[in-house]
Amino acid sequence: MTSGPETTEYDVIVIGGGPAGENAAAYAIAGSERTAAIVERELVGGECSYWACMPSKALLRPVHLLSDAQAMAGISASGLDVEAVLRRRDSFTHNHDDSSQVQWATDNRIDVIRGSGRLGGARRVEVEGRALRARHAVVLATGTTASVPDIPGLREALPWTSRDATNLHEVPRRVVIVGGGVVACEAATWLAGLGAEEVTLLVRGNSLLGNAEPFARERVAAGLADAGVRVRFRTQLAKVERADAKDTGEGRVHGGPVTVWLRGEDVDPDSARIEADEIIVAAGRGPATEALGLATVGLPDGPVEVDDQLTARGVEGDWLYAVGDVNGRVALTHMGKYQARVCGDVIAARAEGRELSDARFAATADHRQVPQVVFTAPEVASVGLTEAAARAAGYSVETVEIDIAVAGSSLARDDYSGRAKLVIDAATDTVLGATFVGPEVGELIHAATIAVVGKVPLATLWHAVPSYPTVNELWLRLLEARRT
Repeated sequence: MTSGPETTEYDVIVIGGGPAGENAAAYAIAGSERTAAIVERELVGGECSYWACMPSKALLRPVHLLSDAQAMAGISASGLDVEAVLRRRDSFTHNHDDSSQVQWATDNRIDVIRGSGRLGGARRVEVEGRALRARHAVVLATGTTASVPDIPGLREALPWTSRDATNLHEVPRRVVIVGGGVVACEAATWLAGLGAEEVTLLVRGNSLLGNAEPFARERVAAGLADAGVRVRFRTQLAKVERADAKDTGEGRVHGGPVTVWLRGEDVDPDSARIEADEIIVAAGRGPATEALGLATVGLPDGPVEVDDQLTARGVEGDWLYAVGDVNGRVALTHMGKYQARVCGDVIAARAEGRELSDARFAATADHRQVPQVVFTAPEVASVGLTEAAARAAGYSVETVEIDIAVAGSSLARDDYSGRAKLVIDAATDTVLGATFVGPEVGELIHAATIAVVGKVPLATLWHAVPSYPTVNELWLRLLEARRT
């Protein structure tokens, strides 16, 4: 690192210290003398570590384990100790102390610069009066922020967003959740599991999890209903009132009761008004680019469009990159980290004058090979294309769909109920997509991911013998169903 009178230089500067930013910085300088800095305005570790993946799964796991125990003869399981669950959640978020993440950066020769970073022209970054310059690359990894719709009274009511829901310090007795996607469905699952007496999900469309296979949507809706969650489809907010809204802090009820008025084709006058103790908005997220200075390099606000090397389109010189949610490709932590690994390797190769011919220098998995797990009850695990998406893309499609009913599933829990589906490219006899629904199916999806990414012929999968007695035996049943 060298310093001038006004500007500090690094080889690589990353704006945003979440998992994607951390990986991009680490990969870009690994095994070299290059220097790197991460600019972070909140906590190093980002949304995933403190407000999303880690705390949400820490809340969901005890709910799932209790359900498993209650479904098993010979086990007595009475309920959850909510305070203990919350303490365990806090142990994973380190009570919002990022010192261990900062130490990781230091150990990997990455400087951490606190403050809000913004572009200040080509290769330049400004951090609250401090000027930085990148010799090789600037990486944008600022993620997204929760969107709160412009509905009369909603913003004034100080609704919870996902950050409050994952970091709750008290469980509201009556909760209204706006949205039908992953965040809404998972939040409804843990709130009901932690003892909320009335959980109402308001869904604008006709189904939950709009991009999932239809049977997955139906089973998640049924699971929520079994947990006591009321799901209202084709329903939107008309207005919200809260007489004494108060900023009581993250994860605490923000004042007195909230009154919600509804509209929609299925909303009748007798059910058009709901009173709750808290309202949660889980209605989408937008890229965190508003104050990022994109105009200084000729880019508009909004998602930063990139190529498969994660290089920003429309910026000359191959110095600006964007990884993770901010580029609008795939809003999943593991895919952001994947992009960051590719990005870091690309930066390193370009810095050393090497060719980018190797497959690892292109983020191809972003295109129709994305795995995802939704940690509802039941879980939904999927990879690649759904049947509808495959047909829309012009593939000659075959499908196989079966109930998950093997020795391993019956041993896993006494009331095991699950379903699996493969979407097959008939022209190549390879798997285009897979969806599994059932308890803990998230642990099964990587085999399907390998089949999709590797374009493994189904004839070859006959020789990938599943261990007995595990739930993985569903793979044999899928192949047998197609054979007959």
